[in-house]
Amino acid sequence: MSQNKKKSVIREYAEAIIIALILALFIRTFVVQAFKIPSGSMIPTLLIGDHILVNKFSYGIKNPFTGETWIPIGSPERLDVVVFKYPENPSQDFIKRVIGLPGDRIEIRNKNVYVNEKLLEVKYAVHLDPNIFPGQNPPRDNYGPITVPPHSLFVMGDNRDNSHDSRFWGFVDYKALKGKAFILYWSWDKEKFSVRWQRIGDIIP
Repeated sequence: MSQNKKKSVIREYAEAIIIALILALFIRTFVVQAFKIPSGSMIPTLLIGDHILVNKFSYGIKNPFTGETWIPIGSPERLDVVVFKYPENPSQDFIKRVIGLPGDRIEIRNKNVYVNEKLLEVKYAVHLDPNIFPGQNPPRDNYGPITVPPHSLFVMGDNRDNSHDSRFWGFVDYKALKGKAFILYWSWDKEKFSVRWQRIGDIIP
């Protein structure tokens, strides 16, 4: 009897662990996922060492293998901060801010971004390099005009002078979207070896 009882307890624990793992996998795949910021391309909005949560439900329920949308819920909006598979290496995840939506005409003139011929002012964006590169080689400060194709986004980092984004490698296909970043749950400053307590819990604008 005692041996059977022991097996029953072990089975209960095993079932509980399996259910917990399945639930965690489901949540990570379809609901919310944690990401760490490894670079400074989104400074000052996001700093190196920030840990964020991404709402994977924002733009619909997707096939986790192909990126096809099973159940549409919402669409990306201008100025959303999104996480996506890097087009040139899908095994990497990038995070940028949405600047152009499908059909938008994008042009950058001397660091100023124009969407459909109107100046787009993003209060979170910064220019840390006063120099302006003339022409479109490199395309950092002058780019386009170009029209965003269907089911695609034009994205840029908030740290405009130090961001490898759509200016350099093109558009983000909707299928590559992982979700919308919405909250900062942890922040570690490795240079000062300290926690940035004041940032924890911040909503990502």
